[in-house]
Order: sequence, then structure tokens, then C-alpha cells
Amino acid sequence: MLDNTLPLLSQGYAWLPDLTRRRGPGAVRTRLLGKPAIALRGPAAVGFFYDEDHVRRRTALPEPILATLFGKGAVHTLDGAEHRRRKDLFVTVLKDTAGVTGLARHVADEWERSCKEWADRPQVTLFDEVSVLITRAVCAWAGVPLPEHPDDESRRTARDLVAMVDGFATAGPRHWKARAARRRQEARLARLIEDVRSAGGESSMSKPKPKPKSKGAGEPHSVVAAVAFHRDADGELLAPRTAAVELLNILRPTVAVTWFTVFGAHALHRHPALRKRLAAGDEGYARAFAHEVRRFYPFAPFVAGLAPDDIEWHGEPIAEGTMVLLDLYGQNHDPELWDAPYTFDPERFTGREPGRDELVPQGGGEVSQGHRCPGEDVTLAVLSTLLPRLARLDHDVPEQDLRIPLNRVPTKPRSGFVISGVTKREKGTQ
Repeated sequence: MLDNTLPLLSQGYAWLPDLTRRRGPGAVRTRLLGKPAIALRGPAAVGFFYDEDHVRRRTALPEPILATLFGKGAVHTLDGAEHRRRKDLFVTVLKDTAGVTGLARHVADEWERSCKEWADRPQVTLFDEVSVLITRAVCAWAGVPLPEHPDDESRRTARDLVAMVDGFATAGPRHWKARAARRRQEARLARLIEDVRSAGGESSMSKPKPKPKSKGAGEPHSVVAAVAFHRDADGELLAPRTAAVELLNILRPTVAVTWFTVFGAHALHRHPALRKRLAAGDEGYARAFAHEVRRFYPFAPFVAGLAPDDIEWHGEPIAEGTMVLLDLYGQNHDPELWDAPYTFDPERFTGREPGRDELVPQGGGEVSQGHRCPGEDVTLAVLSTLLPRLARLDHDVPEQDLRIPLNRVPTKPRSGFVISGVTKREKGTQ
């Protein structure tokens, strides 16, 4: 069987869905990176994939992805008790309702501040500016210090956090930029972790839990303190560099919501009739709109693991060491699951939450026990905060290239979504 690494790199998101259409229903066999691979999709496949008896992650992630997106020694590389103990850190920080509410409040404040800045400029690129405002918000919320006049530093940090996401799936200049960005931020945050540990005793920071209001670095209950004083399954504190990796695995995915926010702007531009209802402040509709943005637009094409033993999927043998792919983009556009899957329609989520293993832009399975992203609540909270405000923002969308290339991973509108004529007051505000 021919290796499909080059077709994957050239076709991006379209590769696996197209391969599945050509091969017909059921599991699809191929080769990637010289390894035999099998691709699955559907809610039953999600449950199968996230069962550690079927798929392991420890050795599945290639070094280029660890060196850019996740970081070496990250929670994504662990399995079993080690993974569950490390995952507890993220579940505690990111599933806390008060903490998520506090982050959303920081995001709202930064949006107001940013809109005032944009009003004094002839035009702004929304992707760049949203990444900066989310960086400011999540750093303030987490207790990661930025200078008193943080604009330059927040922009540098935002560029680095964006670069880590932007460069994980390419072998070109974006990849090397991502590696350099990770090295810079890991070194900076490792020093912060050491400072936090030196400044306070563990007894004053035991069992940290985030609060709605941000805390300074090293204060009890700050996110930074939670990471600094987390103990792994062996009872030991994380090495400073590993702690920095995991702190970045809170900051980086939050800033990655920039992609979904700009996709939301794209959806509003393409479907202006949806703007009025979203702007009205209906929280249920805002959440449904956020779900549909995550379903409709491309983010992660698939996730992968390795079969730890000889296993079987619906009568299909899978040999030990086979790469198992879960087709996220294909599942989110599967006509067996979604009516008119290539139509943007938030109504499909009004009055209902998607099933656990149905909508999988950020993976599936259980958050506490499996590898599902614990930051989905954060993603939805940030989107539900930003998208209604974007719908109310008085602005123009000048002529530009808004095409979204599927052969680029991760993708975004080519122009980054430029807006102009921003006013200081949102439409409908008093």
C-alpha cells in the first residue's frame, strides 16, 4: 500500500474524507510516515479510539508535533494512571465554573479595550488583534505576568502562541518558527515556575483552585501556582521545563480560540441574516452559534494513536503498532450524522447540546478519564463572549481574499479577516 504522507501534506483537511469516499464505508487502510494506518469515524469509533485498551498515545505523537504544538513531556504523551493524574490538573483548572466565568470576564474587558484602539486605526486584521486580546486576557486570568504597559510583550507572546499552533503540521518555515517560539516561551515560563516555587511554600498553595478574579504569579489559587505545585503520580513536582510545557498547554489552546473567532466573523459576513439574533444577547443561541462554528469550519483534521496490541474493530483486524486515525473533520461533515453538513446552520444546536462523541472538533471521549480536550468549556465560553460582541460591532469588511484553503493546516481566511471603520460604540448599546 502506497504511503499517503505526501498526499496528506498537499491536500490537508480534504485528504482523509476524500480517501474515505473513494474507498467506501467502513474503516480505511493506508500508510503514513512509513507506518500502516487505519482511519475510523463515527460516534462508535470515537468511543473505540479513546479506550486505552485500543489506542495508546505515549509513542504516537511524532517529534515535530511535540516540538511545536504540545511540548515534550506533555499530558498528551501519557497513558494510564500517569495520564489521569496529570489530566486532573487541567480538569481542576479548566472545568471550574467560576474560573471559566472569570476568564470570560477578562476576555470581555479586553474586547472593550481593543475596540477603542481599533476605532483610531483605518483598518485592523481581526486574526492578529483577537490573538492579542485573548493573550492579554488569559495571562491576566492565569497569573502570568506581563509588563505594566503590556502591548509590546503581549503582542510578542501572542505571536509565539499562535506560531506554535500555526507551524505544527508543516515542514517549512512555519514549523521552524513554531519551534523557536516554543523554546522562548518554555524558557520564560520555566523561570516563572521557579520564581513561584521560591516565593512561597507549598503549604500556602496546596490544592490550588482558580478564582473568578485573576491572581498575581505565585499567589494562592492562581493557575500558575496550580501548575507549579502539581504533583504527578510519583508524588514529585514537575520539572520546571515540564511545568512550563503544561502551563503553555493552558495558554496556547485558549489563544487558539482566535481561529474559531475569525471563522465566526467569516460566518457572519457570509450569512448577515444571522447577525441580529446573535447580537441580541440570547445566551442559548450564542452557544449554538459557537457549536456550529466549531462543527462547520476546519480546525484539526484528525487525531492519531497506536494500537498497543493486536485488536479488532467491527471484525476488522488491526495489528499491534498500527497507526489509528480518528477523522475529526470528516465526522463533523458526515451526512450520516448531520443534515446538509456543508450548510452553516446554528439552528441544528438550538435547544440541544451535541452528543459527547457526535461533535468532535477538539476530540471526543470523557474529559476526566480520556484524552478529550478539557478546554472545550473555555472555548465555548470565549466564543460565547466574543461572537455576540462581534455581531454588535459597527464595522465594515473591505474587499479582500476571504478564501479558506483546505490544503493548509491549520487554515484560516487568507486575509486574516480585515475590518475597517470600527466605531467605539457597539450597535445597539446605550
